[in-house]
Amino acid sequence: MNYCKLCFLIIACAFFAGCVNSARSISHSSYREATPYGRYQPPNPGSDPAFDYKGELSEYDVLGLTRGEVTSDAEIRRALDHAKHVRLRLGSSILLIQSGAIFPDGAMVNELTQHFTVIPFSGVPQVRKTPSGERTESFDPESYAKSLRLTAARGGADVIVCYWGILESENEHLVTKTVSWVPVVNWIVPDEKQHMRIRLKLAVIDVRSGRWTVLTSESSEDKAWSTSFTRGSSDQKQVEALKRKAYESGARELARIN
Repeated sequence: MNYCKLCFLIIACAFFAGCVNSARSISHSSYREATPYGRYQPPNPGSDPAFDYKGELSEYDVLGLTRGEVTSDAEIRRALDHAKHVRLRLGSSILLIQSGAIFPDGAMVNELTQHFTVIPFSGVPQVRKTPSGERTESFDPESYAKSLRLTAARGGADVIVCYWGILESENEHLVTKTVSWVPVVNWIVPDEKQHMRIRLKLAVIDVRSGRWTVLTSESSEDKAWSTSFTRGSSDQKQVEALKRKAYESGARELARIN
């Protein structure tokens, strides 16, 4: 059996040798080398610490919800009696926030500007040191939500849109991983297949009343083969492609609630 046939047989008979699952925020989506314990990315010594990822905004803070708040059935009934749908008219001004990011992704801004006037705003949470460790959630979610609405009002925004996104991936290692360095007719034997999907959640808050609704966009999936030489670039191509799909879907969902 000659060299090329042997290499072809290795590929054709490849079985999955193991999987590594991971999840990451769309605001912290750069490639991290997989390890048996998850994904790890060494810090970039050339980056400005002000742009380091500091975690996600709390959904409770953005919506002004207090955990464990004591309430009554009468208050719940009053809330139901006064509940109204949030309206988002085409051409409305939006204060746009991407949780965990200083700026919303450009692809999301581009999609929304086709329907609305977009005011980008920071989604980086304030990190506090407490006896139990670092905390990003506010101690007073209601005040935080009102200050966010006041900020939007001063900027002339009718609605606040805050969105969160998660990228989930599963890396299937093939038995060819041990021979991925072998060149076969000027290409390298693929040794890993990555399945990836994205899920997006959007909170829409009426600035004047504080009423809100939460939407989810249609999840999108992708898969790609890679080698040790192309792992990082392949991963980032998947990330960007899935983000574009999710942002297109998210913009459509927002345009439907007018």
